[in-house]
Amino acid sequence: MRFGVFYELQLPKPWHDGDELKLVQEAIEQVVLADKLGIHHAWAVEHHFLDEYSHCSASEVFLSALAAKTERIRVGFGIRQVIPLYNHPARTAEAVGMLDLVSSGRAEFGIGESATRMELRGFNITAREKRDMALEAAEQIANMMAMDPYPGYKGKYFEMPCRNVLPKPVQKPHPPMWMACTNRQTIETAARNGLGALAFSFVDPDEAKHWADAYYSIIRSEECVPLGHMVNANIAMVAPFSLHHDRQQAVENGIHGFRFFNYAMRALVEKDNVPGRTTLWADYLAQAKDKGLSRPAPGIGTPQEFGELVKAYEDVGVDQVIFLQQGGLNRHEDICHSLQLFGDEVLPDFEPAREAHEARKAEQLAPFIEAALARKRWMRPLEDHEIPAVGASVKKAEIYR
Repeated sequence: MRFGVFYELQLPKPWHDGDELKLVQEAIEQVVLADKLGIHHAWAVEHHFLDEYSHCSASEVFLSALAAKTERIRVGFGIRQVIPLYNHPARTAEAVGMLDLVSSGRAEFGIGESATRMELRGFNITAREKRDMALEAAEQIANMMAMDPYPGYKGKYFEMPCRNVLPKPVQKPHPPMWMACTNRQTIETAARNGLGALAFSFVDPDEAKHWADAYYSIIRSEECVPLGHMVNANIAMVAPFSLHHDRQQAVENGIHGFRFFNYAMRALVEKDNVPGRTTLWADYLAQAKDKGLSRPAPGIGTPQEFGELVKAYEDVGVDQVIFLQQGGLNRHEDICHSLQLFGDEVLPDFEPAREAHEARKAEQLAPFIEAALARKRWMRPLEDHEIPAVGASVKKAEIYR
């Protein structure tokens, strides 16, 4: 089992001068602590225009800051919006490549397309075609990172001439690729494309077993045809995270951040929202008054309880648990306290067996991955004589006039 921390950079209203600065700087401090404790991944989203819910629109900048201040933790786009109207595929390939260089080969590349009208309509993207747009772009981004030069492409949703897309990543052929998943259908889509599954839905271990079984069944089948130049056979689950030796204190510290995350995610999809005039936190509090703090949330409690939850996920085939610790108005000091408790009392129980388990898993999946890569239709590299010259901007005769 591996572990990660996850950032939407949520900032409920009312806002005051300096709040965004404080939010970002505290998040960086939390990841520095996570790195020192031995937590394996730091994931950051890319969202646009989502007041209160996510102030993490330039995740490549945030992740680069994390990379510069840490030594071991892997830094991941969880996810990058890859539809060309959000980010041209070449710009995404460049950003991922540069992050891999800045981090000395610690980058992870999750793909997604978003679900909110605020984002989709802001970039003139149709919901009906967004998945196809994202998958088409993601395949070409992988080609851009792995090929020298990139031969060029003319598809349904974007086209680009032959260019050498730079810089190339440290990890070859490219960093591990993942896909955001919110249900079993998208878990299966990730598996069919040989992508790791970043499951951003809160499911208990029993349901997680169904998801993991479906995912690995497809990875082992002829349905798996890799989108990228490698198969990243991993499934990660996001879980609420707030730890304290006093269980009730853990609940008081973290339950509203977790519930606000869920409430806001639904509200941004299901309700009308006015740009710059959202009332998500106030609306959440209004509907939360009668719910109290008694309803349990797996992942919020004592270190022992959290360890039992992680073990249950591990037993059903989940490869990584990602902590949703920065939500709502969860306090920096409480988040750091939870991380420290995890590092001291939970993480050591999962360290000894990891290397052997991952080696066994790699050995078992190797023939299936080899077969999947053999099914892929590879983009043909260009011979040197086929690479088109790009005409000069100014003709020689014009220079000497």
